[in-house]
Amino acid sequence: MNAIIISALWGIIMMFSGIVTSKGSALRNAAVLGLLLLLTGNYLDLIGYHFFPVDVHKMLFFDSFGLLANTIIFGATLIYVLLSGREIENIAARMPVAECFALIFFVLCGVSLVTTFNTLLMLFIGIEIISIPLYILTGSDKRNLKSNEAALKYFLMGSFSTGLMLLGIALLYGASATGTFSIDDLGVGKANLSALYISGLLLLLVAMGFKVSAAPFHFWTPDVYDGAPTVFTSFMATIVKAGIFIGFIRLFDETFSDSQARWQLFVAIITAVTLFIGNITAVFQQSVKRMLAYSSIAQAGFMLLALLSINGLAKEGILLYAAAYSLATIGIFAVLIKMKDYTFEGFNGLAKHHPVLAATCTIFLLSLAGIPLTAGFFAKYYMLAAVIETGHFLWLVIFAVLCAAVSVYYYFRVIQAMYFKDGDAQALELRPGFKGLLVVVAALILLLGVFPQVVLDRLHGLVYTW
Repeated sequence: MNAIIISALWGIIMMFSGIVTSKGSALRNAAVLGLLLLLTGNYLDLIGYHFFPVDVHKMLFFDSFGLLANTIIFGATLIYVLLSGREIENIAARMPVAECFALIFFVLCGVSLVTTFNTLLMLFIGIEIISIPLYILTGSDKRNLKSNEAALKYFLMGSFSTGLMLLGIALLYGASATGTFSIDDLGVGKANLSALYISGLLLLLVAMGFKVSAAPFHFWTPDVYDGAPTVFTSFMATIVKAGIFIGFIRLFDETFSDSQARWQLFVAIITAVTLFIGNITAVFQQSVKRMLAYSSIAQAGFMLLALLSINGLAKEGILLYAAAYSLATIGIFAVLIKMKDYTFEGFNGLAKHHPVLAATCTIFLLSLAGIPLTAGFFAKYYMLAAVIETGHFLWLVIFAVLCAAVSVYYYFRVIQAMYFKDGDAQALELRPGFKGLLVVVAALILLLGVFPQVVLDRLHGLVYTW
């Protein structure tokens, strides 16, 4: 509860702080302070101390899985603001900086609800609190037609998926014996499923598939990610996606686990299509930013393996995957924002002129590809192991490994350009602190690649629920 209230209050504070000062550095520092408070409040929730002991009437459920996911998400957001906060300041000519940071905190409030919801109504509210600020951030570059187009497309597709979600919730409410929205009660005694219940389940699956860019509901993603300001694309592709995935798994684990055999094949097909489309389409991209957009679809395919499995390994793996994927993608986008040329040719010779950038970029890309000794390797391993533990869908495990091999090609295209091709030096404005933080993020990825239990032990060590 601490995180929900602190994020909402700090969003309001950031919104009105623009009246006091328009200085970007002061607002950025205030955002960093707010994120530190968020992390502290969430940690206190983990150990059982609550600033705000509110009676939530069983509409929210605070357990170690959701709260640890919040910790990862808030930590990734802190790194995001430290790395890319100055780029948010540069949007001041198009949108007030205070409002940008306020919207980010409102998104985090929605994420906190999505990771701890206990009724479908709170899930819906959380998803909408996430989505509405993102529509605004996507169109924040008001003079850019691509940004306007991206915002409109995102709004229309988001509204459509919200309608599907509401219809699914209504059908599940109608199918319940007691007329309830509680995710615990909805799944009880559902060995024989009614048509109403199955329809609601499928509609929720499709709606959540839209939110996490799962194929064939992904078609909005490349244009929205490409058209949005790059600094916000980084936020959408990592923190937002990780938060919604945690809610996705929470929903299916608590509500639909008893009927898992009925929907597993459908999810397996969606996963295979997502992996195939994301990886194959990324191969043919000429823009690194657009390649990363399709890469995020492919990464969503791997995260869907946790949804397919819904077991202990899946829960461990999705937390590790959220940390590994968020850190690597935030890092590579932080470098991309500094580049003037987003094509692969723009990275030619980067290692010669900016060796620190090239080295850290290489670690980020290797992690995204799932190369050993990086966090991405164990993240993918846990996803595959979770599916193998179910005793089914071995074909999907083999297919996922083949798709991961394909991803190596387009990630290594960037590494090849940096180290093995000559190019003119780009005049990049790089502060020592920025380079140092990139090194820290790269070190964290290597640390999680060697000692993944740094994250996973916390899940087993914290059994507190509220």
